[in-house]
Amino acid sequence: MSAGGPVVVGLDIGTTATKATAVEVGGRVVASAHAGYPLDEPRPGEAVQSPELIVAAVRRVLEEVVASVGAGRVAGVGVSSAMHSLLAVDAAGRPLTPSITWADERAAEQAERLRVTPQGRALHRRTGTPVHAMSPLVKLLWFREHAPEVMGAACCWMGIKEHVVEALTGERVVDHSIASGMGMLDLGRLAWDAEALGLAGISAAQLPVLVATRAVVGELRGGGAVPVVVGAGDGPLANLGVGAVRPGVAACSIGTSGAVRVAVDRPRVDEDGRLFCYALTEERWLSGGAINNGGVVLRWLGSAFGLGNNPEAALLEVAASVPAGSDGLVMLPQLYGERAPQWSAWARGAYLGLTHRHGRPHLVRAALEGVCLQMAVVLESVRAGGAEVCEVRATGGFARSPLWRQMLTDALGMEVRFPEGVEGSSSGAALLAMVGLGLVDGLDEAGDGVSIAEVLEPDPRAAEVYAELRGVVEEARGVLAGVMARLRRVDRAPAGAAAPGGSRLEALTAEIDLG
Repeated sequence: MSAGGPVVVGLDIGTTATKATAVEVGGRVVASAHAGYPLDEPRPGEAVQSPELIVAAVRRVLEEVVASVGAGRVAGVGVSSAMHSLLAVDAAGRPLTPSITWADERAAEQAERLRVTPQGRALHRRTGTPVHAMSPLVKLLWFREHAPEVMGAACCWMGIKEHVVEALTGERVVDHSIASGMGMLDLGRLAWDAEALGLAGISAAQLPVLVATRAVVGELRGGGAVPVVVGAGDGPLANLGVGAVRPGVAACSIGTSGAVRVAVDRPRVDEDGRLFCYALTEERWLSGGAINNGGVVLRWLGSAFGLGNNPEAALLEVAASVPAGSDGLVMLPQLYGERAPQWSAWARGAYLGLTHRHGRPHLVRAALEGVCLQMAVVLESVRAGGAEVCEVRATGGFARSPLWRQMLTDALGMEVRFPEGVEGSSSGAALLAMVGLGLVDGLDEAGDGVSIAEVLEPDPRAAEVYAELRGVVEEARGVLAGVMARLRRVDRAPAGAAAPGGSRLEALTAEIDLG
């Protein structure tokens, strides 16, 4: 046995890469490995991947990390995955479709039709999943209308995580967390929702078996009897990775996209349908919202201004020359549609209040402020939905910029804590596996080991400006909804079509370098 105590390997199956992280019981990361794979856009609006490439990447990073720490130290493996993927398999478990990711927009029309109906609103309240093109339920509606031959041939419908777990252990299961993001799980009963299944045109027998997120579901094939804890979705596990699992503690992240999630002790969805609710365990849930437009907005600005590759540092320097509020200029940063709080793949962006006095620095700062204001709107939606938020912990690529860190703090109007050395969802997967394996007593103990590197307080004057602008942003979005609908009829580019300077998927998934 190698020197050192036992470790648990957290495996995070991301949209463009898989990461494996070996974590000691005390929380220290001792090894990690990373393997990428493409996110394909064969036609506008599609966002798909090869299940075989992903399984191969998972095996590769697991082998690398186990070799690094020594097989004798590995006490178990926990699994995290991006949510909302969908693929069909035949009776032998062979994929009939690519893995259709959360970013796929083909089902936007089906989502818009269902979302505004009483049935759609009731489904959101029962299942916790917004009616949006990302949802596997809505993707199944698309298959019913456009690919009935696949519906007829499919023995089982699952996400990429379930396919990987089956490849690793031979067990066909889905954890309550991933299932809570499928739009077909009744959160109150933790059972498949009969109405949702009927709408999708499938039976419960065509879905994997539901299991608890802390469940040991098998052992690694050929892996020396290493137990596998099924784990959860990447968003809930990111909360655990930053220690935001006690009720009232929110995790706020801005990378390519962004999200705000707060732990609650029972499933809840606001009556206005602005939030999601996903499981971490059967006793701990995450209420919140995700936004499509985070650091990707900065990347778009660099492309629009013709600044070449990695212009983020220069743009941030320019933005710092303008005061909070951008001298009355506001941006709705809905460049790639939007999720929370309106959940519309057809949303469009806009600059408001533009005058001859505004130049490039204003355009850049207003865009950054727009992202932060959208995060503040989501946070207020969380509070309006009945969840207390007394602490915020923030992570993501944006945190490398002092300007953007302070801007978010000011926009939220409250103290923000920045954890140190966070490995994100892969660490969260390892920590949850420790709970499942009995190596730690519970979620709170698992999350308490996360240390804080910096605490920022809001600047009172900037916070006052952003509080006023938050109301402007919400009002403008409602007033302009009809205008955006008319513009959609003029826009001849299909949903998801490539923009000048790169494809939609490159923009959505590229690693943002914020200097």
